[in-house]
Amino acid sequence: MPLVVLPTSQLFWVRVAALLFSCVAFSVAAHGAELTHGGMADWCIFCWAFSFAGTLLVLLVEQFSLQARAPLSWSNFPITMACYAALLCLSASVIFPLFFIKDQKSYGEARDHRIASTVFSCLAAVAYMGEVSLSKARPGEVAGYMATAPGLLKVCQTFVACVIFILVSDPVSYNEHPALKWCMAVYCICFILSMAVVVLCVTECTGCLPIPFSKFLSAYGLLAVIMYLTATIIWPVFQFDKRYQRRSQAPPKLIAVAVLTALNFLLYLADLIYSARLVFVSV
Repeated sequence: MPLVVLPTSQLFWVRVAALLFSCVAFSVAAHGAELTHGGMADWCIFCWAFSFAGTLLVLLVEQFSLQARAPLSWSNFPITMACYAALLCLSASVIFPLFFIKDQKSYGEARDHRIASTVFSCLAAVAYMGEVSLSKARPGEVAGYMATAPGLLKVCQTFVACVIFILVSDPVSYNEHPALKWCMAVYCICFILSMAVVVLCVTECTGCLPIPFSKFLSAYGLLAVIMYLTATIIWPVFQFDKRYQRRSQAPPKLIAVAVLTALNFLLYLADLIYSARLVFVSV
């Protein structure tokens, strides 16, 4: 009878832990948390289920040694998946208790299920962060682009942009002034370009660009920094200045968008510095 030998690497067991924690989080929430469909409940369930499915795929491919047959770059896909999963579970760990535990009148078993989901969501986020830490490139190590600091920054940029889209779309808060529409254009253009870089790296299609990939990253990074700098200034001016706003007090969502815009500006600035070093500093 053949023996089944399980891997003993630390990365494998961290992935198994993340798989179990995310599975328990969405299973408990779906089973007994008494959540209404739609809104933030569906978002949290999606975060946990997506993270679970992605990790399960990575584990199956690696355990059956199918990396060579996968139509993806296996030096880029697992860490990209882990980084998105970490951000998704982290967001669910913040959103779920705010919407479904704090100031809620649910008691007994339903509340216990919600608390359990929150705890396992936090554990899953920590596990995914551990996976990213173990998988990222070390100084002097040859690795895929997504395992480097600029690659991980691209993931963070696209995630922050997605959160901004959610906040500004319900209700729509960028139609009052043309300047706010420019801010929305900044979010969309930079998101599309950052996501394009992620897809090109994961699918190993960076060679399809008409210019060297490193120069494309620097040019795009400079453009994104300039565009986000304008949005970082324009959004709070036209949302919070009494000369332009039509409301007595700015909703918390608009304040959150201003903070996230500034955060993404800093992420793009750090990305530009890394990309510039990649072009101008000789190895």
